[in-house]
Amino acid sequence: MKILVCIKQVPDMESKFKIDAAGIWYDTSDLAWRMNEYDEYGVEQAVQLKEQTGGDLTVLCIGSDRVKETMKKALAMGCDRGAHIDDAAYFSKDPFEIAGIIAEYAKDKSFDAIFTGMQSQDRGSAQVGVLVAEMLNIPSITTVVEFSCEGTAFKVKRELEGGVKALVSVSAPALFTCQLGLNTPRYPTLPNIMKAKKKELLTIAVQDLLKVDAKMETTSMQLPEKKGGGLILEGDIGELADKLIAILKEKTGVLAR
Repeated sequence: MKILVCIKQVPDMESKFKIDAAGIWYDTSDLAWRMNEYDEYGVEQAVQLKEQTGGDLTVLCIGSDRVKETMKKALAMGCDRGAHIDDAAYFSKDPFEIAGIIAEYAKDKSFDAIFTGMQSQDRGSAQVGVLVAEMLNIPSITTVVEFSCEGTAFKVKRELEGGVKALVSVSAPALFTCQLGLNTPRYPTLPNIMKAKKKELLTIAVQDLLKVDAKMETTSMQLPEKKGGGLILEGDIGELADKLIAILKEKTGVLAR
């Protein structure tokens, strides 16, 4: 079985973000970088499928040379090789372009299963996975929280609203977007980290794969506006009711006649 897992390098979400000089993305200086959390679950599921089927697993990542460090983690987790799509301006591309790059890479490689995270933690569009599947004309199953495979048939549970789950069956080839909690991503061991350094990590120029045009453009980005703090009322129920009525009369026109 041939398997592809797509990952993204994102800043640590505890970082202090600043808007860049162009005003359309965040300033990437002085940030700590890591694998997108949703993608970690995708890598783990892809590795488990590889181990179950004796398959071949490629990890793909788009970005500058910096992303190779994140790719090495995926290789240490069990991926066989890496496909680095070299693009220092990846952040300026919309989900349609990103999906087009991935689909162009995958179109002639006969992957049986493709895994992506449900969404990225920085952009959060949740569009790339389903767009890739549409471009490749294969089914996509989103928000996967359970996964099993028998031969070339997959059975998965996907998360719906309100905690409801749907059981879905699909035959290869198919694409899956992975939700948090799908599995427990493994921690790369030191021997596997050393082995990862010797695995193939092929770099491909983004110009060789980008064959589609953007569908949307980011025109500006702003930090959330600061708002005043809330007011906490204390006391018994009767006192709280009186205080609340007094505040509503004073601060708003809700109780005005």
